Formats: sequence, structure tokens, C-alpha cells
Amino acid sequence: MMKIVTQTPAPIEKKAQNKKYAWYVVFICMLAYIFSYVDRQILVLMIEPIKADLNLTDTQFSLLHGLAFSLFYALIGLPIAYLADRFSRPAIISMGIIIWSIATAACGLSKNFIQLFLSRMSVGVGEAALSPAAYSIFSDLFSKQQLGRAVGVYSIGSFIGGGLAFLVGGYVISLLKGTTLVDIPILGMLRPWQVAFIIVGLPGVLIGIVFALTVRDPERQGQQLDHHGNVKKISIQDSFIFIRKHRQTFSCHYLGFTFYAMALFCLTSWAPAFYMRKFGLSAVDTGYMLGSILLLANTTGVFFAGWLTDFFTAKGRKDAAMLTGVIGAAGMLIPIVLFTQVDQLWLSVVLLVPAMFFASFPMPTSTASIQVLTPNQFRAQISSIFLLISSLVGLGIGTTLVALLTDKVFQNPLLVGHSISIIGAFATVCTIVLLKTGCQHFQKSMQVEHAESPLKS
Repeated sequence: MMKIVTQTPAPIEKKAQNKKYAWYVVFICMLAYIFSYVDRQILVLMIEPIKADLNLTDTQFSLLHGLAFSLFYALIGLPIAYLADRFSRPAIISMGIIIWSIATAACGLSKNFIQLFLSRMSVGVGEAALSPAAYSIFSDLFSKQQLGRAVGVYSIGSFIGGGLAFLVGGYVISLLKGTTLVDIPILGMLRPWQVAFIIVGLPGVLIGIVFALTVRDPERQGQQLDHHGNVKKISIQDSFIFIRKHRQTFSCHYLGFTFYAMALFCLTSWAPAFYMRKFGLSAVDTGYMLGSILLLANTTGVFFAGWLTDFFTAKGRKDAAMLTGVIGAAGMLIPIVLFTQVDQLWLSVVLLVPAMFFASFPMPTSTASIQVLTPNQFRAQISSIFLLISSLVGLGIGTTLVALLTDKVFQNPLLVGHSISIIGAFATVCTIVLLKTGCQHFQKSMQVEHAESPLKS
């Protein structure tokens, strides 16, 4: 009897420890995600001083913020994901964190458009290592019923990071207000916006080191087996074969969530310029206002989307994640159009809050649906293909379309709000149609995959 009593708590204690460790992994990944979005997003708050110092147009600035980052973030993502499906995911993530942190600091040393473009490309290379590998790790640490919540907590990091980018950027600009040049030891005389890049970039190196020392690669679950019961060896070509097998599902998913991302990036990339130009807010006031909104509305939206996905999953909806995406896009449509069209600042902000809340829904939902459907061996690759498309189209093309409308059609930077409304409305309608269509296809794909594919539990 004594042996039974002393032995039975052990598995429970171990399970509790594993659960605590799993959530530790989520939180340190979220911390890395926070730093990635601070490094990525701080550029947009400093649009006016950077344009003035480097003599840039809105279109050139959109290339720095969108294409320069998204091009290599997208293209390098697939080979990195291929490695993440085979080798140590924590090692790949930690190297990525260190690379993008150093690249962000290098943005502060840029003297012209080309140098800043190349530095932003390097930021994209580093950040491409984080999300696909992190998503793959989460799927091995959490059940399908908890995965949406875990991804939701991780995804909150993007908006905490975006909010902190505005808040920290606003504080640095306020601190250096009236200062033309800052004398930095060894580096020499730098502009305030250059100093801001260095301040937010270098601390990320420490996060990369801590990640490498404290996170271990979990045992891979849900791997496809061959006819002999052994784990199948998967190539990049197999990932595309899997996508082709479920082409209707992935077409709706990839394109639907890409247009969702386009709407989100229109908001986060051009809202600062809109408020500074239309309402005459300073960069400091804009940073504090938008930073507070991202920290409140967007983080709440991500958590709610993750909870709603788990709720629908518990109710037996196999398409829970995509259904949540449809609900979020429908809620975003009216406020994303109207917040730029009103003349009162308070009313514009009131409309911006729900737009930001619902715009955050695709962060956990787009990921959870992929992880649930896809076998372990190429979860990171399937995720990276999605990030490739959403980055190039949603961020690279979407933000540039806003700039092109402003520069070429309206030919007036004060009318950037009209461009945001037009692109935002177009992207949101496309999202609703594609994700609604994709729900049915997703359910069929789940039935086929569970019927045909033997998995290692």
C-alpha cells in the first residue's frame, strides 16, 4: 500500500511540471515576439523625421517598412522552416533573435535609403526564424483543445511589441526633443531616430542567449508514419504535395488570412501618419495614443480570438479557427472604413479601438488551423509558406498600395486616410468571403486527413 501511495503522485507532479514548463516556453517565445515587433514597428512612428533626413516619398518609406522587411522574411522563411522540422528549434530561434536584434541596431547606423533598406532586410531574415519554429513547438507541448489559447498568448506579443514600439519611440522622441544630433561614443554624431533604433535593438541579444540556455526541443508528436510504422522522411516537395492535396482549403486559408493581414498592416503602418497629418498630433502624442490602443484593444482581441477558437473546438467545430476569423473580419469592416472619415479626433479614436480589436483576430486563428490539420514533420514549413504569402502580399504589397494611392491618385499626403479606408475595406471583404468559403473545405480536409493518415501519438 505504501508503494502505491508514494508512486501515484509522481506522474501528476511531473505532468504539472511539464505544464508549467510548456507555459514558460510560450511566455519566453512571447517575449521574443514582443522584441521582434518593437524592432519591426518602431520605424512607422518615425516616418516624418526619417523622410525629412533621407528625402523620401511615402512610397519609398513604404518599401522600407513593407517590402524590405517582408521580402527576405518571406523568402528565407521556408528554408529556415525546413531546418526547424528536422533540427533543434530552440537553437534556430535563438540565432534568429540575435540576428534581428543586431540588424535593428544597424538601422540606426544607416546614412541613406539603400543602407536602411539592407538593414531592414536583415531584420526580416532574423525574424523569419521565430514564428514557424515556435508554432511547431507549441503543437508538441499542448493538446488541440489548448493550442488556440497557447498561440493566442504568444500572439499577444506582437501587439505588446507594437504598443511598446509606439510608447518607447514616443518617449525617446520626447527625451531628445529639440536635439538635432546626439554624440554617441565610438559611433559619433547620430540623429535622434537613429539612436532610437540602437536603444530598442541591442537588448534583444540578451533574450536570444537566455532562450538558447533555457528552452529544450520537445519530443515531436503527431508525425506521419510509413507503411512499416516508421516516421516518414519529409522533404519540402512533400509540403507542397500536402498543400495540393488540400488545395481548396489552403487557397481559402492562405488568401483569406493574407487579406486579413493586409487590413491589419494598413492600420498599424499608416495610422501614425494619418493622425499626425490630419489632426496635427506630434509624434510623441501619436506614439502614446496608439501604443495604449495596441496594448489594450489588440492584446485583448488576440486573447479573445484564441479563447473563441478553443470554445468552438470544444463544441466540435473542426473549422473553429477559420470561423473565428470570419467573425473577426465581419466585426472589423465598418470601423476600419469610418475611423479615417470623421472629423473629430475623439470619434476617430473610438472607431479605431474596435477596428484594432477585430484586426488582431488572425494572429492566433491563422496559426491554430494550420497546426491542427498538418502532420508534425512539416508544420513549420506549411506555416512559413503562409507567412511568405501574407508577408509579401499583406505587408509588402498592402502597405505600398496605401502609399501609391496617396502619392499617385490623391497626390496629397493629407489624404492618406482615404487610402487606408479603401484598401482596408477591400481587404476585409475579401477576407470574409474567402474564410467563409474555407470553413466547409477545412472540415472536409480534416475528415480526409484523419481517415487516411496514420499518426504517431
